[in-house]
Amino acid sequence: MRAAMFYEPGDVRMEDVAVPEAGPGELRVRIGAALTCGTDVKTYKRGHPTLIKETPSPFGHEFGGTVEAVGEGVEGWSPGMRVVAANSAPCNQCYYCKVGDQSMCENLSFLNGAFAEYIVIPPRIVEQNLYEIPAGMEFSRAALLEPLACAVHGIVRTPIAMGDTVAVVGAGQIGLMFVRLATERGARVICMDKSVDRLAVARQLGAEETVEAAEGMDTIAAVREWTPEARGADVVIEAVGIPQLWEQSLQMVRKGGEVTLFGGAPSGTSIEVDTVLLHYSQLTVRGIFHHTPYTVQVAFDLLKSGRVDPEPFISGVRSLENVVEALEQHGRQEGIKYEIRPPGEGSS
Repeated sequence: MRAAMFYEPGDVRMEDVAVPEAGPGELRVRIGAALTCGTDVKTYKRGHPTLIKETPSPFGHEFGGTVEAVGEGVEGWSPGMRVVAANSAPCNQCYYCKVGDQSMCENLSFLNGAFAEYIVIPPRIVEQNLYEIPAGMEFSRAALLEPLACAVHGIVRTPIAMGDTVAVVGAGQIGLMFVRLATERGARVICMDKSVDRLAVARQLGAEETVEAAEGMDTIAAVREWTPEARGADVVIEAVGIPQLWEQSLQMVRKGGEVTLFGGAPSGTSIEVDTVLLHYSQLTVRGIFHHTPYTVQVAFDLLKSGRVDPEPFISGVRSLENVVEALEQHGRQEGIKYEIRPPGEGSS
């Protein structure tokens, strides 16, 4: 089969590799459609110590497809079923799982290889984070499950009350999902980004105000201007992963406010925190990573019910052979994300 293989940052190659076999507890799925993701772009540019520990490695993790082979011991799944899976599952045995922090699991079972014709889903993901795609939903739309589950995790862990003002920093796929989910909670949402096109999508998804982060402007003041009495947002969510924006987020929030840092910054970076601001303004600052089986379930229900519309997130279709081009476009912020289609696949 044809598959994208990650060798090192900036080096992803299309190769002919063996079609994987489904072992005990596993499913082999023929990919119907995969999606590019901000994490894929970051991995392509700088690697990823958690997702890719050995190279060369299969690449890509958002997909929907059709079950083709069922491994020994698998029950409830059969060839021909249309499925979507998250990209990991916890062990439910380690300390962090037992105290309810499954995204911090010490033994997460990860899944890579969506940029290919076939993929094998590991037992733990089959057991915990695999869903049947509803009739009428396209593979590419179902493939939004994993990033939406991450955004749901952020929203679940962030106190947002009806009527709160929420500032979302970044209008990439995750930022836009935060816009939609915060709106769903009854918040008044402000979204900041450099891209006018992405800000237009943010408004489509419910943002009441948008701030274009032009070169040299005071973005902190621009965001605060849209908050009641310019006191700052009740909640700020950073969804880019740039240390400078982490620091700015702390200055956009009101006294007693909440800051959620979701965007993953590069390894080895750090931020400076004004101790007076943090202490005397009684700020709550949290980092959020990944998803849990619960938030995957919630995300699936949101997609299935139509409360989160997948359409605004997918900017175009590229063939599997052109996946690197799609990653480059995604990285240049040309569109939100791209559907990757294997040879001979439609969008059903």
